[in-house]
Amino acid sequence: MIFETVEEFAAALPPMTGLAGLDLGTKTIGVAVSDRLRQVSTPLETIRRTKFTADAARLQKIVDDRQLGGLILGLPRNMDGSEGPRCQSTRAFARNLANLTEIPITFWDERLSTVAAKRALLEADTSRKRRAEVIDHVAAGYILQGVLDRLRHL
Repeated sequence: MIFETVEEFAAALPPMTGLAGLDLGTKTIGVAVSDRLRQVSTPLETIRRTKFTADAARLQKIVDDRQLGGLILGLPRNMDGSEGPRCQSTRAFARNLANLTEIPITFWDERLSTVAAKRALLEADTSRKRRAEVIDHVAAGYILQGVLDRLRHL
């Protein structure tokens, strides 16, 4: 099921399950996961995109292995808040994913999440090569942490 608001998403979540945050790109999917108490987001991995079925199978394996209760997809809105082609692509991915799984799915405004991730990696004096390897799942961590912080205030 896809929920447009975090409030509806929160009501549908099973108790004591972690969540996954996804930073969907055209070539990669950054994945971050939370603990069961939904306090801390941890970047996990970057999936190299191939076909939807292979991407979905990898995501389903992560969900199953970690017994996750929900997915958050970063919604790449334009800086003025409008939705462009990348948002449409993300929503289509979510619809296709919802056909394969029962867990709740929602979206989170990801504007500037990659910028924040880059800044954090630069401050940590991460090499250019390493930044390229981890930027997507670090950005997914920012997306997921935003939702976790919001859930604490519901």
